[in-house]
Amino acid sequence: QVQLVESGGGLVQAGGSLRLSCAASGRTFGISGMGWFRQAPGKEREFVAAVSRSGGTTNYIDSVKGRFTISRDNAKNMVYLQMSDLKPEDTAVYYCAAGSLPGNWWYRFGGKYAYWGQGTQVTVSS
Repeated sequence: QVQLVESGGGLVQAGGSLRLSCAASGRTFGISGMGWFRQAPGKEREFVAAVSRSGGTTNYIDSVKGRFTISRDNAKNMVYLQMSDLKPEDTAVYYCAAGSLPGNWWYRFGGKYAYWGQGTQVTVSS
């Protein structure tokens, strides 16, 4: 089993920045891709970003490209989401997820991730 714990959420004004962190523990050796998803009130969960085990491959939803950066530190079992130029429409609960499938074709599909964190709230005020 793998446990994921997110932190770093909060309230920020539009145009501001936040960095989300996700700490992984347990049987992490089998984890390949890690991702961030978000769910706004009344909306379905959506993919935000993902990163490969090596960190060499990243994938982003179009609405956050150029504003968000995903990274990971395997030595510390951490994955990060640096968010800049935040907009009110970025308000959501952000979830960290981890999976063990090969390749990167599955990154955008939440159902392919085996492990999820409990989520951290990000609120962007206008």
